[in-house]
Amino acid sequence: MNDFSFDDFSFDIGEVPFSRRGAWLDLSRVTGLHTVADHIHLVTHTLGIHPVFRLVPQLGGQAVDGDVRATPSTLSWSTSEGAVEAAFDDRGVRFRGRGLGMTFVAPDELTPFTGGYLFVDPLDGAPTLTSYESGRRYRFSVLAGRPEIVGAERVGVSERSVTFGSAEDWEVLVEEIETSAAPSAAAVGFDEVVRARKAEFRSYCADLLAGEPSPTAIKAGYVLWSATVAPAGFVTREAVLMSKHWMDKVWSWDHCFNAIALAPLDPDAALDQFLLPFDHQTASGALPDSVTHSEVLYNFVKPPIHGWAFAQLRARVLRPYRPAQLEEVHSRLAAWTRFWLDHRRAPGHALPYYQHGNDSGWDNATTFDRGGVIESPDLAAFLILQLRVLAELSDELGLPADHWRSAEADIRSALFDQLWSGGRFVARSVSTGEATGTSSLLNALPIVLGEQLPAEAAERLAATIEGHLTEWGPATEPLGSPLYEDDGYWRGPIWAPATVLIEDGLRRAGHVSLADRVAASFAAACEASGFAENFDARTGAGLRDRAYSWTASAYLTLRADALVRAASPTPSGVQ
Repeated sequence: MNDFSFDDFSFDIGEVPFSRRGAWLDLSRVTGLHTVADHIHLVTHTLGIHPVFRLVPQLGGQAVDGDVRATPSTLSWSTSEGAVEAAFDDRGVRFRGRGLGMTFVAPDELTPFTGGYLFVDPLDGAPTLTSYESGRRYRFSVLAGRPEIVGAERVGVSERSVTFGSAEDWEVLVEEIETSAAPSAAAVGFDEVVRARKAEFRSYCADLLAGEPSPTAIKAGYVLWSATVAPAGFVTREAVLMSKHWMDKVWSWDHCFNAIALAPLDPDAALDQFLLPFDHQTASGALPDSVTHSEVLYNFVKPPIHGWAFAQLRARVLRPYRPAQLEEVHSRLAAWTRFWLDHRRAPGHALPYYQHGNDSGWDNATTFDRGGVIESPDLAAFLILQLRVLAELSDELGLPADHWRSAEADIRSALFDQLWSGGRFVARSVSTGEATGTSSLLNALPIVLGEQLPAEAAERLAATIEGHLTEWGPATEPLGSPLYEDDGYWRGPIWAPATVLIEDGLRRAGHVSLADRVAASFAAACEASGFAENFDARTGAGLRDRAYSWTASAYLTLRADALVRAASPTPSGVQ
């Protein structure tokens, strides 16, 4: 691994939060939905995203602006007189000041239902803040120096702060705890904590990043590593959140792309990421819409891409999954598939339906403009792939498979008989049979069927996709469409999951050169604008949440696949 590029890597704290694998805390300027503060805050993702303390550097009792630098191991504020550094240890965040102080400012209003209550615990003398918003406590274990505490035990409106002055060196550990926890003492020095984080992240990247890592690839690795949380609350397994900004959940299709990226790193971690939503599967087989620390939402579902995703996992892991693991996946996928077959098909209909755009993951795509309850070609294609994977798993495990193959054949026939019209796929209203809008890229997603598509259909779909392709990737609505919006969510911007699904389908359908262009254009957006939730299709600028893990995962997956192909060139004469 290139020492210079790796050790010199730093990132913009306004774009990507400072955190570490396993932590539910971060340091960030992002404090809420589309809310960016001037000061960096200590933020928790317990019970949602909540800023706990505003962090204000101090010199001689006066607030100062410091130069901020963030690396995977250390966040620092520095002036000509000194510096404050922060690093994550195994219990919380360690802060150290030399020549520069820091004030930890809590909310100044405490009501019976909101805010924080500051006090000094007589048990160990630790300044402690309780937070209504997160339902947790934040304890300062002072390792060096003498803090000044303002507002202890006050109620109502009052300044509440803990200040370490610049006149002496100081160090403190800030922990998020429940009602109580064992007293904390520094088992290792601050510099050793920093070295441990450097080594931990370096090891993670060594396994995750294929080939010689570029700064963009290292940044992608950091987005995944830092967005990972330990099991807690409803998060039953170690999980990569979509972000440690406001998109701090695991949605039941987003997780598949993170699982695929993790497959070469750790097959078990990848499988945990894949299975996490299945831990909350309903009796009917439905997956939740999303899971986070303190809530599981069931008002929508997400598309059944999980058969496709598990096939991707198995193609990338460095060792095969054990029979018991395959049996669990089979059981979960079978129940998920039965949900669509038994609970999402109208009487007498062969095709399953969405109830709303949110069910598809393409919340406001133009396909849903005439109504949300539709039989959509992408849904049928995903289910066909999932049924095929289930049949193959059943054969492998010695279980009956004919019923899965029969269902696959029925849905395949219905897809082409009912939704292929005039050389393109359409979606139809379940109640009226009326075709919905056809300009969305969503209607071209049956390309995921790849080699299973008739040649004419593959050609038509490839031409449609090419019409959506920009220099930054495939726009979800064509640039020339009257319905296109630069920042329209699924009505124009470029998204990672659509890109990965399309690239894979094109490649398997034999449209290799177009697949290469799709991958290269998306990589250009990531290299120019980082790992945003989505990208402006005209300019490539990052939009919405700027530290989105599935975007980083998509970049790493496409990059790794390209390196594999480069090492094994396609034989002459093959497209």
